[in-house]
Amino acid sequence: MTDAVRVERLRKTFGTARAVDDISFAVPEGEIFGLLGPNGAGKTTTLKCLCTLTKPDRGQLYIAGANVLRSPRLARQRLGYIAQDIALDKMLTGRELLHLQASLYHLPSAQINDRIHQMLNLLDLNDYADRLIGEYSGGLKKRLDLAAGFLHQPQVLVLDEPTVGLDIESRQVVWDFLRSLKAQGTTIVLTSHYLEEVDALADRVAIIDRGCVIACDAPAQLKQQVGGDRITLKLEEFTPVSVAIAAQELLTALPVVQSVIINQIQGNSLNLVVQPQNNVATIVQQALETAGFNVFSLARSRPSLDDVYLAATGKTLMDAELAAAEGRKALPAGKQRRSRKAAA
Repeated sequence: MTDAVRVERLRKTFGTARAVDDISFAVPEGEIFGLLGPNGAGKTTTLKCLCTLTKPDRGQLYIAGANVLRSPRLARQRLGYIAQDIALDKMLTGRELLHLQASLYHLPSAQINDRIHQMLNLLDLNDYADRLIGEYSGGLKKRLDLAAGFLHQPQVLVLDEPTVGLDIESRQVVWDFLRSLKAQGTTIVLTSHYLEEVDALADRVAIIDRGCVIACDAPAQLKQQVGGDRITLKLEEFTPVSVAIAAQELLTALPVVQSVIINQIQGNSLNLVVQPQNNVATIVQQALETAGFNVFSLARSRPSLDDVYLAATGKTLMDAELAAAEGRKALPAGKQRRSRKAAA
């Protein structure tokens, strides 16, 4: 099986901020490949370099055999790119926009109506095709954006946060559409910070943090590698760090506990990896209470992609999102604008 997408040692900086730091991955033909990480991790910058929209400082990129840096026009012919921000002409109808897109890609005239009809069916847009785009909901606009991005049937479809802000119904339509493209052999690369989306769609996923790939494999394999069940507990609503450290030392000594991480951003909660046995939560709670700790809350779960991220970085994806948002607020206005560009 040949690679439809290949990224080799990609690096991109904006001023002094390194948005992407030595990222490499390959995507075989017909695979859905996810880039998962918080806002600011470098996902969008990676896609923009791959789609000829941003020139990298270093690295090699290939789309369906085309060298992106040496043959950008050929690479663009072989890919479809759908950005996170929707940019559609609200004065056109959906059908008119698709005709315009067809002409931009020089589709043969005899194929245009059939292709448009096919895309409207795939994305459940027939009832809205002749309405002005300005009257569309956000979900309908995203569906139309997808239809325009795949109208020319590219070998590789690249999507940046394809369902951000969508309602459940529109999200399901998008998921079904992507699965149908995969069944036809299309290679798909998508970014997301929705754990359930990547878990449901991706054959493999690269988890990105601060411009670096920290893990890459099938979602099931990544979760299996982390091992054990999870317990998340709080001793108090806002636990003092000294109390959390004392509890960490106690819990680490229990035979059923494999590891304990203190999550400072979530009020010094304790994240445990434990043996998968039925009474493990009871053992943990009784040990704490016997030692004089009160348990404010306790929840047990199976490993998730968030646990993979937590094990690699010491924080959850939500924590990383909050930390990035707080960091942007702390910057002066001019630096905020530069930081957003660098972290995209």
